[in-house]
Amino acid sequence: MELKAIRTEEGRGIFTLFPGLCKGCGLCMDKCPTQTLGWSEDLGLYGTPVVEPGHSNKECTGCGICETFCPDCAIKVERINKNT
Repeated sequence: MELKAIRTEEGRGIFTLFPGLCKGCGLCMDKCPTQTLGWSEDLGLYGTPVVEPGHSNKECTGCGICETFCPDCAIKVERINKNT
């Protein structure tokens, strides 16, 4: 199985999703404090939509809560240090 990654730089985070691991449970969306995650057009493990950031007027803070709660280890978040 190929683990192609989808990387998105959003706000203060680099959000990496591995669709081959994501089953589309939505737990990460429920736990996101900024509610920036939403359903993507890309399909995951069971042919279900996967998540992506950028679905609200708030940006990703890079907190990594979505990564922590993902039961499939399909998400990796790296915080971007912006000096602005």
